[in-house]
Amino acid sequence: MKTVLYPGSFDPITNGHLDIIKRASRMFDEVTVGVLNNSQKTPMFTTDERVSLIEEAVQMLPNVKVVQFGGLLVDYVQKESITAIVKGLRAISDFEMELQMASMNKKLNDDAETIFLMTATEYSYLSSSLVKEVFRFGGEIEGLVPDNVYKYMHEKIKE
Repeated sequence: MKTVLYPGSFDPITNGHLDIIKRASRMFDEVTVGVLNNSQKTPMFTTDERVSLIEEAVQMLPNVKVVQFGGLLVDYVQKESITAIVKGLRAISDFEMELQMASMNKKLNDDAETIFLMTATEYSYLSSSLVKEVFRFGGEIEGLVPDNVYKYMHEKIKE
């Protein structure tokens, strides 16, 4: 069975992330969306909230599961017998950073293959950080995140 891991902080998951997940689910037997904390970012949502939101957003994809993990990505890949790591690319700047991480993963575990998928053109500008920034200042984010995330973000701000 060909299993791929799509790792990220997904804070929040965007329609760009969802596009990569859907496309990967057509190419692989199983897609694991791996939610982790990025120590360089301040999260808007807890890891549990992110996992729950992603599970709801991908419920129509039977070969996709969502997990949370910590530590080295290559350790998780090896432990779970993952075939490859999928990373989405929006621009050249993404490629430079992702290539560096893929190279380090390969150095740490020679079996850790990384596959890059170009994001759909309509999402090429989209990032979780940008969505959060627009949302914090009252801008409209409908169509940028899955509907369940949109609703949850608006509910959370009322609290």
